[in-house]
Amino acid sequence: MSESAISKLTVCRTTLARSKLHSDVLEVLEAGVRAADPESSIRRVITRSEDGVCVLNECFNTRNRRIHVIGFGKAGQGMSLGCESILGDLVSGGVVIVPSVDPARTPKRLEVVEGDHPIPREKTLLASRRLVSYVEENLREGDVVIVLISGGGSALFEVPYPPLTLDEVATTTNILMKAGADIVELNTVRKHLSLVKGGRLLEFLRKSYRVFSLIISDVVGDPIEFIASGPTEADTTTYRDVYEVLQRRDVWNSIPISVRELVMRGLSGEIPETPKPGDPQLSKVRNIVVSSNIISLLEMEKKARELGYRTTILTSTMVGEAREVGRFLGGVARHVARYKKPDERVMLLLGGETTVTVRGRGIGGRNQELCVGFAISVRGLSNVVLVSAGSDGVDGNSPAAGGICDGSLVDEALRAGLDPHRYLSNNDTYTLLSKLGRAIVTGPTGTNVNDLVVLAIE
Repeated sequence: MSESAISKLTVCRTTLARSKLHSDVLEVLEAGVRAADPESSIRRVITRSEDGVCVLNECFNTRNRRIHVIGFGKAGQGMSLGCESILGDLVSGGVVIVPSVDPARTPKRLEVVEGDHPIPREKTLLASRRLVSYVEENLREGDVVIVLISGGGSALFEVPYPPLTLDEVATTTNILMKAGADIVELNTVRKHLSLVKGGRLLEFLRKSYRVFSLIISDVVGDPIEFIASGPTEADTTTYRDVYEVLQRRDVWNSIPISVRELVMRGLSGEIPETPKPGDPQLSKVRNIVVSSNIISLLEMEKKARELGYRTTILTSTMVGEAREVGRFLGGVARHVARYKKPDERVMLLLGGETTVTVRGRGIGGRNQELCVGFAISVRGLSNVVLVSAGSDGVDGNSPAAGGICDGSLVDEALRAGLDPHRYLSNNDTYTLLSKLGRAIVTGPTGTNVNDLVVLAIE
């Protein structure tokens, strides 16, 4: 994990904390981000002995059997370091694709290359071809492949289904994102426009003796088939589902005609579906979630209780329009503040991933929209603080991870000549929060387990 990001999050406790309550919610948030550390997550599931290697409770002999490591995602570099620290010289080689390479933390036996995120471009195409070429040139019968999968993998690893171009896939993804499509809808479409998603990567790994996919989940509820578009898992969606997503989001006539033609060919059965449950290729694969939102929330709960709060995890499957979720949580805060015991300190924890329907041209993201929606809802309420942040350190098109808000934000903004409603309408919440000194800026953390929300009422 990026220690600089953790250090900046620690600094936020000093620079953004206006009270002990502010400091506490930031400390609890930090515990959640630390729990998603990719190196530790890998070390929890892989062990090495004189005779071989165990992945959880499944062991195999490494005599005359090579181990290859491939991967893609925001946590790829940390996960690869965790893998190499245990396996050492047992690793024959491999390729891992990440959004940005940290030269100070590069594994010795693996090649780490950069792709594009959140929209796949030329770097993603070159990196993906490099990974596929490595597998095709080096994988022998009986080898073991460890696949490291984490959030962002859908954009970082892509080989378009012929005759589509990467630009056509990227354009379709971008249009869907702006239409408010959630991660399940996005990945339903992505899987069917790709040669490596929706279980199709297994075709390139058919020589392997065993495939272990170690997964850091960035999808609400941890459905493996939608994490990085499920490259090694059976796909329960179909071209019919793709068509319905594109129609439901009202983008069918906006996407490239080549994509529409491919979907129609899939609907007619002219091109094969993605691998479905029961496909023989899936018998050699074991998919394991090594880190997730709920694991982070449990660590946050532990920290909150250490700080003296009565704590409840409300959900790890938070979804919905970000600003509306924020307003709802404002209502929850008002209820708790009214009915809790006078001396009781309450902390509510949530995780998941909301969405934003882009209407304006501002700078912001879902966590900051949730935050401002909450602040508007609790205007004038004292001793209530909420922090919402992306565990990856990135929120929308802004440089922030999220924001910290309370009942005084709206009046503070108005005194400064800033109208929170106008900023929210223009999807410009980062500009508002940064002017008020309430934006949380960490830089990329090197992991991703969705968003983390802490709501404290004193």
